[in-house]
Amino acid sequence: MSEPSPSVVRRLRGRATGLAVAGTALALAAPMPATAVPVQAAADPVSVLKFTVKERKDALAYWTPARMKAVGKSVDLGPTGPKAKPWTGTALKTVGRLFFVNARGYDTWCTATAVKSANRSTVMTAAHCVRLGSSPMNTNTAMVFVPGYSKGKKPYGTFAVRSAATPRTWEKDSTDDLATLVVDTDKSGRKLTDVVGSQAIAFNRPVGAPISAFGYSATHPQLGEELLHCVGKPKKKLGIQAIPCDLTGGSSGGPWLAGFDATTGKGILVSVNSGLDSLTPTEMQGEVFGSLAKKVYDRAQNS
Repeated sequence: MSEPSPSVVRRLRGRATGLAVAGTALALAAPMPATAVPVQAAADPVSVLKFTVKERKDALAYWTPARMKAVGKSVDLGPTGPKAKPWTGTALKTVGRLFFVNARGYDTWCTATAVKSANRSTVMTAAHCVRLGSSPMNTNTAMVFVPGYSKGKKPYGTFAVRSAATPRTWEKDSTDDLATLVVDTDKSGRKLTDVVGSQAIAFNRPVGAPISAFGYSATHPQLGEELLHCVGKPKKKLGIQAIPCDLTGGSSGGPWLAGFDATTGKGILVSVNSGLDSLTPTEMQGEVFGSLAKKVYDRAQNS
């Protein structure tokens, strides 16, 4: 897989390869057709995938509770590191697991977050949780968001992904690793953030405020079943930002929350988990949300 620059030694999509391979049998049990296609013109800085009504219905049927549990058990990326701690505070209703069948046909997952939006249905994650970088037609399918997922429980239901937006630069050059999703209403017709609330989001914010990063890492003993978090002060480096953190595959797309209040479970989303510094990670990397990130966000929230 191509990488945007030597500064990003290993994207979390690389770490997540083990997740995909381990889930082979699951994917073969009920393959999902990769029929979603880009719908914007090439000059547009934002690339959008749309999923049909049937594809969304099939995705909800595909991701049974048993399948969600099984994909976590199918891989182990080693022990949870010393910096990543289980989250035991106020339930983070806005953060959840994003399950999907990846472009190679394997079951896997990322982490995602419900954010404030005009349509009350917008979710933030990483671009590599939507499609392969530098490979326009290799997109993920059967995408569903489960906010507040914990040990097999889905306290707020499952939301099918209706559309996914990424920067065109990710599609073409594997840069700008962020994405926004728009999800359907739940089975009762309620919009996502009416059910779980939302995190505020900021763009062009100076780097440096302490960050709480969250994710469903595929490390033991949690194996994606519990939310983990790191706390650190970010530093800018070669166009990205980085914090001390050893979350790994499965935490991709998880939120970076500045000004996080452990009592309320709220903060300001300023980035998402994107890359690691090594196979034995000590540092988590994320994009600096600027004008392009705002365009991707607006494309979703206004749809």
